Amino acid sequence: MRWKGRRQSTNVEDRRRLSGRGVAFGGGVGGIIIVALFLLLGGNPEEIQQQLFTEGETYTQAEGQPLPDDEMARFVSVVLADTEDVWRSIFQSMGETYREPTLVLFRGQVQSACGLSSAASGPFYCPGDEKVYVDLVFLEQMQRQLQSPGDFAVAYILAHEVGHHVQNLLGIMDRVNEARGRTNAREFNQLMVRLELQADFLAGVWAHHAQRMKNILEEGDIEEALRAAHSVGDDHLQKQGQGYVVPDSFTHGTSEQRYHWLMKGIQTGDLNQGDTFSADLS
Repeated sequence: MRWKGRRQSTNVEDRRRLSGRGVAFGGGVGGIIIVALFLLLGGNPEEIQQQLFTEGETYTQAEGQPLPDDEMARFVSVVLADTEDVWRSIFQSMGETYREPTLVLFRGQVQSACGLSSAASGPFYCPGDEKVYVDLVFLEQMQRQLQSPGDFAVAYILAHEVGHHVQNLLGIMDRVNEARGRTNAREFNQLMVRLELQADFLAGVWAHHAQRMKNILEEGDIEEALRAAHSVGDDHLQKQGQGYVVPDSFTHGTSEQRYHWLMKGIQTGDLNQGDTFSADLS
């Protein structure tokens, strides 16, 4: 992705210099990633916090000294700026005003309006404070674990979380949450799948318009994002993590579905093509 020398968003809150507790699992980093990927890209960190959190490594950083992932911090700040420009333009075309989210960078664990969350929850969006939370060390580890190198895989992840913010502004997240008490677990999981697939589609819409507006793409970028989307399908992660697949427990969609909706957003750039709630997902 062409990003160096371009505008960085000012809507970034860097909490990495604050000491925080990490999360320890018997399987080490690999175990963290396998568990966390079940919640990656839109999972609810509150639902597993009490089950997964244990006291672990403490991250500290001397004041004034650069952090090793500052280049990654600059990169995600540029991606965030690109999402601001794209979604501001799209909302204006609809006669609406786009309210920009804040990106929070943290280490180990973080407090949000959605509760206390650890790096093991993966990147997430909290509608309560309209912030996207990302542990950059986790992103780098995730790239290695998924064998999805390349900066555009990270850009896709961030764009997916911003997609949840767009859903929040449009009232889509509220309608899904209202259904929580009116449906059984299986039906609600199906709604969550459709919500997540739409966020994938919206990430693709961003990529489509960012390319047209700023010519951001380099050779192989789209393949990086599509490979990452395929790698975080529920079926792939469940088979990798527990050896078998339980479709009724899906919350994000299969590898094929995630690939399809991201690609559809990239190809069309048209919000009207992203109604995952009435689409046939079979």
